[in-house]
Amino acid sequence: MPRLDVTPEQFRQLALQVTELTTDYLHKLPTLASFPQAANGKVTEVMFGGDMPETGVGASAFDALADVFAMSRPNVPGFFGYVFGSGEPVGALGDFAASVVNQNVTAWRSGPAAASIERTVVRWLAESVGCAGFAGSLTGGGSSANLMALCMAREARCPANEDGAQGGLIYASTEAHMSMPKAVALLGLGRRNLRTIPVDERFRMKIDALEEAVRHDLKQGLIPMAVVATAGTVATGSIDPLDEIADLCQRHGLWMHVDGAYGALAALAAPEKFCGMGRCDSISLDPHKWLYQPADCGCLLYRDAAAARKAFSFSGDYARVLSDDPIEGFAFFEESMELSRRFRALKIWLSLRYHGMRAFRESIAENMRLAQALKQAIEAEPKLELMAPVELSAVCFRYVASAGDLDALNSRLLKEVIRRGRVFISNATIGGKFALRACIVNHRSTEADVKAVVSELLTVGENATKE
Repeated sequence: MPRLDVTPEQFRQLALQVTELTTDYLHKLPTLASFPQAANGKVTEVMFGGDMPETGVGASAFDALADVFAMSRPNVPGFFGYVFGSGEPVGALGDFAASVVNQNVTAWRSGPAAASIERTVVRWLAESVGCAGFAGSLTGGGSSANLMALCMAREARCPANEDGAQGGLIYASTEAHMSMPKAVALLGLGRRNLRTIPVDERFRMKIDALEEAVRHDLKQGLIPMAVVATAGTVATGSIDPLDEIADLCQRHGLWMHVDGAYGALAALAAPEKFCGMGRCDSISLDPHKWLYQPADCGCLLYRDAAAARKAFSFSGDYARVLSDDPIEGFAFFEESMELSRRFRALKIWLSLRYHGMRAFRESIAENMRLAQALKQAIEAEPKLELMAPVELSAVCFRYVASAGDLDALNSRLLKEVIRRGRVFISNATIGGKFALRACIVNHRSTEADVKAVVSELLTVGENATKE
């Protein structure tokens, strides 16, 4: 038998061991602490470090999985810390199956079923957010999707693939995701060529300020290239005025990209909040956020596949597709920066087929309802202060029943809430002030979990002010 092979019976036993462990984990999940209580750098290094084994230990290698689960941050119903999905179980099984079949989804010829399923999933996602007819591909996440979108914008407006970057300005709000400055740096445009536009009282990009910035740069002989509109800012969930931005981009001939990694999939439940989104040139989505899929699972959609090919098509003879058939000759690598690509679509395809889109629509709507319930509970509590409007499912607030430095106090309260393990929240900076932030993108969350955010903070706040 080959050195790295296992027999069918050995694989069956290992798979059963993993199945039993994961089934038990999912059963216990609602009762687990929101953060592993023993987790620290020294403990985890001791548990999972050590020397590289020269000789394998066989099936006993899997015994350590129980420790891996115990020392992982669980997707409990009270986890509201980051904009990160809750790992829907059918999707997890899809990930397992995708790893076993191990397709390189680089072209139809290298994975006929996988390529066909991904193109179907892309079509479904485009239709679900009001972008029917868009092409696209699945990515590792929103950051890579945003990078690819801005590369397409650069090649469409200020081509650089042959001679290098020759300038070109990108505009985004001060609330835009940190992947934007990273992208302009990686694309050779330079972070100074990212213009940050102020926001209004609802943390949405100001159109008049955007118009003024574009006109000013045109007068200076510079080249405005693209506007990034955010559909769900990471801190507050605010949605930029998409229709007005689309009008401005049309007037000035600018590429319009929508960073919808957090919020755009909420268009399933509240399409009225996203008017004008379908007018963009490109849009990023993250099914591993608000479709609750296991990571990694981002998506880039674009109106014109020719623009993607202009940006990314550069194939060696060894990769050249020989078929002229539009299906059999299709290659993702002609429209993506990736060559080797994993079978990301299988988990979404299985998950949507198993549950149906209505179940996801209703889960997103429930998350948004819970966010409003949390907002109301905060507004009803004199010791708490709401710090930003609640547009989607991010709720920013702070504890105010104390004199002195509220930033330092709330930072201390956050650490204590996390230590207690009932709920997990994070932080944001709102108007220069330290804020607590609960972001609900969890299909397991209930009204009781949301109420626990308030009760936990009041408890730790009262204890802190007694000290």
